[in-house]
Amino acid sequence: MIGSRIGHYEITAEIGRGGIGEVYRARDTKLKRQVALKFLPEKCFEDNGF
Repeated sequence: MIGSRIGHYEITAEIGRGGIGEVYRARDTKLKRQVALKFLPEKCFEDNGF
């Protein structure tokens, strides 16, 4: 994922991962600041009404 773009976010590094998902450092190219993006596995959305 590092180097990938999602919308206006450019992923620059992995911060961590665990049982609930993965967190990446990214650059918001519109606001020109660092952000954290959390990606949850699909199973988190199956039975939770999302």
